[in-house]
Amino acid sequence: MTTVPRRFELLLVAAFSEGDGAPPAPATALRSAVVEATGDTGASGYPRYAGEGMEADIDPETLTVEALLVDGAEIDYGLSVRVVAAPAT
Repeated sequence: MTTVPRRFELLLVAAFSEGDGAPPAPATALRSAVVEATGDTGASGYPRYAGEGMEADIDPETLTVEALLVDGAEIDYGLSVRVVAAPAT
């Protein structure tokens, strides 16, 4: 059985900010948020995470964001989100 991570950091970036494959640094993101598992499953079927104004359904195996709301709204075209390990507390 796979253990679902309790938290991630989401980085909202401009879609054109593709680089060497490494995730962008939080300092270069347009916005970042640490999200924690809510215990719910989203409409996409993946675990739901929420925090700091962001709510996302995240596939914990591939780190793919299947659904995202920022302050209750979908993001505009030209923006994307990257998932990175949450900073230690």
